[in-house]
Amino acid sequence: MGETPSIRHSTANQHSDMTVLLGQVQPHWYAAYTCANHEKPVAAELRARGVEHFLPLYGSVRRWKDRRVRLDLPLFPGYVFVRLALVERLRVLQIPRVVRLVGFSGMPAALPDEQVEILRSGLAERLHAEPHPFLTVGRRMRIVRGPLAGLEGVLLRKKGNFRFVLSVELIQRSLSVDVDASEVQPLGESKRSLPGLPISPLTDELS
Repeated sequence: MGETPSIRHSTANQHSDMTVLLGQVQPHWYAAYTCANHEKPVAAELRARGVEHFLPLYGSVRRWKDRRVRLDLPLFPGYVFVRLALVERLRVLQIPRVVRLVGFSGMPAALPDEQVEILRSGLAERLHAEPHPFLTVGRRMRIVRGPLAGLEGVLLRKKGNFRFVLSVELIQRSLSVDVDASEVQPLGESKRSLPGLPISPLTDELS
């Protein structure tokens, strides 16, 4: 005798409830939106509370009166990444300078864990990275070598140099890093095609 519709419906509901529960108790990366220019104080408070976090920075030289000063500025202004289970989100939301965890319809949305982990380990190698206008169009490429291997984005060319643009769609922010042409390949192509990668027709030119 086959399973009745009511039993199938009950089983589906139980499966859905279990999925929601796991999403609440398993830690993931989220984007915490902060008040303007308060990323570093928020990161300091997260550190004091023992919350795993990631504030990507880049070096920028600014002129200050009669001298030039090197500053470490946020790569994604207004955001600090935090890794925690949603049941613990008050540990972040209770910090005065945190506005919210980014998501949809009032529910925080998790970032791809692998993307954040690769970015964190790659930037620890002191790569030259800087903010870039948000970019989603262009020929999609994947980094296959180096500390950022596995990340996907768009390859741009400027005066013979190549910049790889990584976009985090959830927060509508992008960053760019210097890459060598041999470190990337078009999505869907075999790694064997790397030595003869025809960069010119696959990249967009920066002005």
